[in-house]
Amino acid sequence: MEQLFLYFSIILVSCIALGQGANWLVDSAARLARKYGISDLVIGLTIVAFGTSAPEFAVTIAGAISGSDNVSVANVVGSNIFNIGFILGCCALLSPLAVSPTLIKRDGLILLAITAVSAFMLRDLSLTRVEGIVLFATLLGYLSWLIVKKDTTLVEDDEIPQKPARTSDWFLLVFALITIVAGGNALVFGAVELARYFGMSEWVIGMTVVAAGTSMPEMVVSIAAVIKKNHGISIGNLIGSNLFNTLGVLGVAVMISPMAVDKAAYITAGLLVPLTALVVFCMWTHRRIGRIEGLLILISGIAIMTWNILASAPK
Repeated sequence: MEQLFLYFSIILVSCIALGQGANWLVDSAARLARKYGISDLVIGLTIVAFGTSAPEFAVTIAGAISGSDNVSVANVVGSNIFNIGFILGCCALLSPLAVSPTLIKRDGLILLAITAVSAFMLRDLSLTRVEGIVLFATLLGYLSWLIVKKDTTLVEDDEIPQKPARTSDWFLLVFALITIVAGGNALVFGAVELARYFGMSEWVIGMTVVAAGTSMPEMVVSIAAVIKKNHGISIGNLIGSNLFNTLGVLGVAVMISPMAVDKAAYITAGLLVPLTALVVFCMWTHRRIGRIEGLLILISGIAIMTWNILASAPK
């Protein structure tokens, strides 16, 4: 009983840390973006996305080092499904999301392309160091492009008053990222231990608790951004996180240790491609993801996760 109370306490404290960290992160990032003439979209695609992807990075690299290849790949693919299939859908249900043309034509199409390429790489149920280098090099090229282009486009609903940026915002941004990463890791630990306490199998923990748990920073940041009408940060965070997960997290993990995976990983990665295509299509229509489209995305994401769980269940 004492262990049960401890696990619930860890989950509660980590959720509070994630919520507060998300508020700090969105506020400081938005103010700094305006100060330096950088759009909320680019901030969401880079700094915020990198910070909220830190839990996935920690879990995936740990899996690669320990030889748990399926855990590493499942965490990346599962987190990506959770990001755009669940979190984005919920955000759109909460408030219709304005989308900039840049996000659609550049970042959305890039995400669709790299999702398809990564799924193709898994066709032989393995990932090599060369493929890891290709993924990571693509990330470096993408980030360089963002810096050179210096996009300053704002989406419609981001035209809201902002407090002036201060030097302390840089410290607040870093502290917020640390808080979110620590909260995310604590949440995963508490949730995994709680699942084991109730006798849940490892595969259920990996495909549900760990994938969802490492995506909690993305969820709290995106929802906080929607509430504050910073749609660029909200959508940019989710698209950027998926890019970082696939190109950076998976790329580095495979560079550390080549991976061999089960057939289920290849099929699930393949199912992520049409889900990503659906999100891009919804963004393309009217430059806005409405509540009906959000519901469609949410149902699709839940369907893929449900199929994956049922297909992976021990016979």
